[in-house]
Amino acid sequence: MAGKAAAPRADVATTSAADWSCLRADGTLCVLDLSVSPNAKRSAADGLHDGALRVRLAAPPVDGKANAELLAWLAGQLGCARRDLSLLRGAASRRKQVAISLPAARVAQWLARTAAGQAPFGPDA
Repeated sequence: MAGKAAAPRADVATTSAADWSCLRADGTLCVLDLSVSPNAKRSAADGLHDGALRVRLAAPPVDGKANAELLAWLAGQLGCARRDLSLLRGAASRRKQVAISLPAARVAQWLARTAAGQAPFGPDA
């Protein structure tokens, strides 16, 4: 598939933000670059695409429903509160940036687990 990059091959326990082009540490939080596709059958990560994590969302891109679904889904996957996430850029775009008030190493571990098809950190696991 054109544009779809393979996830870095790293041990889940030792992966870091530097291993992921879609993740960067920014002071006390980290920033995750996302490429969002709304109107999917279910919400799920779908690999890397053009330097961003592709996420398919089971919500329409109407009245902020897709943005709300994205933040709720990410909070559930990362096992954190919704208040720990904020949309920095892309409220009306498929390309988004989300600030996450978690250590970048923990988000990198989640990315590695997600790429490997393992269970997430949250209560949905």
